[in-house]
Amino acid sequence: MNIAVIGCGRWGSLITWYLDTLGHHMTLYGRRNSARMQRFMATRQNDLLTLPESVALTNDLHCVEAAETVVISIGAQGLQKLMEELKPLNLEGKTFVLCMKGLEIGTGRRLSQIAKENLPASCHIAVWLGPGHVQEFYNGIPNCMVIDSEEAEVKHRLISAFSGELIRFYYGSDLLGNEVGAAAKNVVGIAAGFLDGLGLSTLKGALMSRGTREVGRLIRAMGGNELSVYGLCHLGDYEATVFSPFSHNRRFGQYFVEGKPFDKLAEGYYTVEALLDLGHRYGVELPICQVVHDVLYEGVAPRAAIQNLMNRDLKGEWD
Repeated sequence: MNIAVIGCGRWGSLITWYLDTLGHHMTLYGRRNSARMQRFMATRQNDLLTLPESVALTNDLHCVEAAETVVISIGAQGLQKLMEELKPLNLEGKTFVLCMKGLEIGTGRRLSQIAKENLPASCHIAVWLGPGHVQEFYNGIPNCMVIDSEEAEVKHRLISAFSGELIRFYYGSDLLGNEVGAAAKNVVGIAAGFLDGLGLSTLKGALMSRGTREVGRLIRAMGGNELSVYGLCHLGDYEATVFSPFSHNRRFGQYFVEGKPFDKLAEGYYTVEALLDLGHRYGVELPICQVVHDVLYEGVAPRAAIQNLMNRDLKGEWD
């Protein structure tokens, strides 16, 4: 395939490197003022990997016109702006793969919804989700991920083309559930960081159990399959998000409690706003998300917020 990757951060560069190893013709796009892209242009390196000479590097967004498949890996809140930049280009018939996790603040739109509303009707849209860290993939440690789409043919084509020794792909069967679950796991990751920062890591078991329950209820209320929350896009991603030292969301939560600065993207910070809006819209209580929001946005002390959560009315295990 001729593939263009938009986004030169840790995931965009890893995807470019990985798909190049499979023999695809890869182009990596980054903005001209991006320090990451400037470094790639000068050295073909970042702090984690080196891109081979077979990968083309460009600051020209027109590169997508020569690609049959376009992979997007940027911050979720920037997707609408990118879609507007892409509109003047010839995009007919192309396949867009969203390798990112989040929900849009203010609208609650899933990322595939944003893409569908902005791309030509002839385009095909898929999501690439699931656990894994760049550091581990680049060191040869494999993992399992999911590709989902409303079009079965697109899933089959992409999984056939993208499968390799490093990544075993599964066919997604619930686009809504997988997207919401993948976005919500970043919020759970921040909550896990709170627990680490407070010395309450023993509560992570309860966090994992109750976190899946509340997200599953939201997915069901929105019209998705509640069981999707137990798949690779949510529960299956907890090890990489709730425990891993590489998890940006977990580290952000821990550093927030400890009063330390954190300069990496923690998508859950934005996602929790959208999740609470969706919870209100669909009448679903999201107590863990509410705690994360109260701490981050309302100035509630983390330990007090967690104690309030522990003091809630008693419920049945499956409520």
